[in-house]
Amino acid sequence: MKSLGLDVGTKTIGVAVSDAFGWTAQGVETIKWQESDEESALARIEHWIAQHEVSTIVVGLPKNMNGTIGERGQACEAFAEKLKERTGLNVTLWDERLSTVAAERVLVSADVSRKKRKGVIDKMAAVMILQGYLDRQQSSVNSLDS
Repeated sequence: MKSLGLDVGTKTIGVAVSDAFGWTAQGVETIKWQESDEESALARIEHWIAQHEVSTIVVGLPKNMNGTIGERGQACEAFAEKLKERTGLNVTLWDERLSTVAAERVLVSADVSRKKRKGVIDKMAAVMILQGYLDRQQSSVNSLDS
């Protein structure tokens, strides 16, 4: 089964999906939303869940550099809980510290213009979040095989 990765921001949600083997993450969309009206964003996420037969959702958890969880992290935790209640799927919070910075570096190194970067940065951050989760899952499986 596939996993869905989300980078939940205040105005956009980056969305990524894994391949069927759980090896790679690909960005699929940046959802524009308002936190005060989350219904359209939740419906769009459900669309991706159905289309890709998702079994796990990975939500980026923006921790402070000292490991504490601030206001934005609490909002992501609440959103993850709503997703879990609404979909009945396993929802995992994933430490996303520096995922947007890493996404920016990848886009800059690929010589993507500043204007285009702005449109895809959240989707790329979702890819980084999901890929980190997938890599950890693979390393756990590989260590069991040893």
